[in-house]
Amino acid sequence: MTSARDTGEVGAFLKARRAELTPREVGLPETGRQRKVAGLRREEVAQLAAISVDYYTRLEQGRAPASASALAAVAAALRLDEDQQAYLYKIAGKTDARPRRRHTRQSPRPAMRRLLDQLTATPAIVLGRYMDVLAWNPAAAALYTDFGAIPVQRRNYVRLVFTDPVIRALHTEWEHDARDAVAALRMEAASDPDRPELARLVGELAVLDPDFRTWWAEHRVNSATYGTKRYRHRVLGDLTLDCDTWTSPDGSGQRLMVLTAEPGTPSAEAVRILASWTAPAHTHTQPATASEPTV
Repeated sequence: MTSARDTGEVGAFLKARRAELTPREVGLPETGRQRKVAGLRREEVAQLAAISVDYYTRLEQGRAPASASALAAVAAALRLDEDQQAYLYKIAGKTDARPRRRHTRQSPRPAMRRLLDQLTATPAIVLGRYMDVLAWNPAAAALYTDFGAIPVQRRNYVRLVFTDPVIRALHTEWEHDARDAVAALRMEAASDPDRPELARLVGELAVLDPDFRTWWAEHRVNSATYGTKRYRHRVLGDLTLDCDTWTSPDGSGQRLMVLTAEPGTPSAEAVRILASWTAPAHTHTQPATASEPTV
């Protein structure tokens, strides 16, 4: 249990750290007005961490319990190094839930791998917990990007939508698709909001992208399993594809996402060309090891 002394220490530590940062250092615009406090204001830290100003204020004042996810978001907003993060979690009584704790990465289920091997004519991806990209077929790589060239710890669909310039440019309706991805992640987070890997992902994206932190703070949720995606491929041009997702019945949370085109359309011909580039098809996965982080 965290003592009153510890909650006071948490507040003092957070105040000291935000006093060391300027808006320019964290990507916030300079207003030109004279600042009454050194460093960042409370509302600026709250904005970066995608939490309410009231909650952050109570956190600094020792009037609110600090969840693991909130600490991770604040730590990312304040650019804390490993030692500083360890200290913050210790004084907050959350030592065992530090986001830097490592987890075994999910492996795609054998049945999912077999389905990918059989889906040779259309792009397909296996998504894991919090939308990690666990496996993909060659047509998906030809459509999106070479997933195998992306470090496994960064191979997350939501992260790529916001941070990968190739995938971002692929979406002709990027804002719509990115908002849907955030809402889907928020829906998944409801089952276990304090998981360290989720906290790390949300904290990182909240710092890196102002749109993400705005949309995450809106608490919009989305559990849709089908829809239409519009892409502008760097070689094949515009494509309109139906996106359908099937959830594994074993409770693992793994999902198979398949993109198809209406027969006889230019998009169907483009998908046929994508598949022809990659024949003969074979599934790509990243071997899981105990030392790899989940996201």
